[in-house]
Amino acid sequence: MSRAFLLVMDSVGIGGAPDATVFGDEGSNTVGHIAQTVPLKLPTLDRLGLGAALHLASGLKVHGLGAAPAGMWGAATEVSPGKDTPSGHWELTGVPVPWDWTYFPRAPFDDELVAEICRLADVDGILDGGHSGGLAVIDRLGAEHMRNGRPICYTSSDSVFQIAAHEETFGLDRLLALCERLAPMLHARRVGRVIARPFVGAPGSFQRTPHRRDYAIAPPSPTLLDRAQEAGHVTHAVGKIGDIFSHRGITHLHKGANDAALFDHVLELADTAEDGAFVFANFVEFDSVYGHPRNVPGYARHLEWFDGAVAQLLPRLRPDDIVVITADHGNDPTWHGNDHTRERVPVLVAGLTGELGLIPFVGVGKLIADHLGIPALSRT
Repeated sequence: MSRAFLLVMDSVGIGGAPDATVFGDEGSNTVGHIAQTVPLKLPTLDRLGLGAALHLASGLKVHGLGAAPAGMWGAATEVSPGKDTPSGHWELTGVPVPWDWTYFPRAPFDDELVAEICRLADVDGILDGGHSGGLAVIDRLGAEHMRNGRPICYTSSDSVFQIAAHEETFGLDRLLALCERLAPMLHARRVGRVIARPFVGAPGSFQRTPHRRDYAIAPPSPTLLDRAQEAGHVTHAVGKIGDIFSHRGITHLHKGANDAALFDHVLELADTAEDGAFVFANFVEFDSVYGHPRNVPGYARHLEWFDGAVAQLLPRLRPDDIVVITADHGNDPTWHGNDHTRERVPVLVAGLTGELGLIPFVGVGKLIADHLGIPALSRT
């Protein structure tokens, strides 16, 4: 029986979203603008159709991308009213978001929320970081946090509430428990995720650790993971897929300290996963390490690393396997601000051939479902 691998390059958009202007992102193009700034060598992804998908999505042609595709290729367009991780992943698996997310205004967090954090954490206040990048807010407030024990709370233009705390002075288990217990209150407000952001080190040399945990609101209806498991398929979630889907529909969870460690799990699963298995992986460093900090050269090098990793994966596939490579949103590192960008995403399929054209995000899940013989997903 054939297997399916779905690899999400978190934030690797290719421009051209028809509603980008609604989000203030008209003209953003993650892959296109990186390629125009830093020469890219992506022979494996381009052979699967990355350059062709970029041109299809946004009309852009760049040097070094545009080989004749040897795989099945296209570009996907999102309809959910957000450009965030849960919206993108849920819609890729057949469930567009049916509500508007709640976003925090650029103002102090409300008294009810602050009081609940203080009660749950047994502290006398919080450090309100407002709208901020994670590394910047830790550098700015980390020393004060270590002195008074108040958790650092911050957000972005996405529907998230993040709490940063020092693993040694505040405690990792305490931070995770705080976020887990706070999550239901914020989920009831339609805030998509509560994220624990632990860090270590001393002032001037703080570093975030790999113990991040996302407490996401549950999908509103069964996703491809649920349907695959119900149909008797073994499902493997690699990286933060478990958190994004509230651990629903997952047989085995594979974690790792970084994207390289996560791809090692994918390579191992290519060698060992059961017939009929569905392997679903997210590679977050494109977004968190390079996209939000607007690190163009770093993003380019990470794309090249991923290209090499995919080159190692393809020879390990069995004759009837497919690998679908896509993204959940954009995060153009040349764009203003430090938030996600509304873009179309590439859809590159090894194991099949042909042009998909412009498809909806749910069409990605349908590719997997059709390949594994899983009951049809929504075509919305």
